[in-house]
Amino acid sequence: MNFNIMTLFPDMFDSFKNTSIIGRAINDGLISVNTIDFRQYADNKYMHVDDYPYGGGAGMVIQPHPVVECFRDITKDMDKKPRVIYLTPQGKVFKQEDAIELAKEENLIFLCGHYEGIDERALELIVTDYYSIGDYVLTGGELPSMVMIDAIARNIDGVLNNKASTEFESFCDNLLEYPQYTRPPVYEGMEVPEVLLSGHHANIEKWRREKSIERTLERRPDLLDEANLSKKEIEYLNKLKNK
Repeated sequence: MNFNIMTLFPDMFDSFKNTSIIGRAINDGLISVNTIDFRQYADNKYMHVDDYPYGGGAGMVIQPHPVVECFRDITKDMDKKPRVIYLTPQGKVFKQEDAIELAKEENLIFLCGHYEGIDERALELIVTDYYSIGDYVLTGGELPSMVMIDAIARNIDGVLNNKASTEFESFCDNLLEYPQYTRPPVYEGMEVPEVLLSGHHANIEKWRREKSIERTLERRPDLLDEANLSKKEIEYLNKLKNK
């Protein structure tokens, strides 16, 4: 998977590309994360990429030329047009199911806006997907693009050493993850649940599933409308609701 990021601030990604799971995936050749400063495609000697908005208003707007020319340069040797993701509060809220779907792509381009946004003509020419990571406003698209790349990369074969990690973490079957414990078995008077020390895998799995349902009901009940639950689990959920 090749991640290409169109940004005015490529330095923001230096630590991201060299740390933890993303850094290892890059070193192992499983993904590439390329930052392209679209300021270098400006068509003026001062390298300006923004200007005042037509019609008036506060702030500045990124001009279409540097964005479109940067995109054309990135894609000139690609066999087909890749999906281009524009990070904006107006976009679809990014979810785990989107991460799984996007992980199937060979190339993705992330367009990071700044100031008051990007000239609409550039967006119409190159953007295929509009995404948001939440209903709030950030300074630019760099942080959201890192969030999305991290989430997408985790679903690419080989990126996580333990394949089970992607199968049983939060949002599996639209449920939050169950509580996790490690040594010591007792800490400040609080004990690890006995079932986790039993070695009985079926009972452990049942306990974890029930805890996922409980936690989802408590913290994100909105997810339960699309949760993948068995008949017995639905009965268990109804008992929790009737307590």
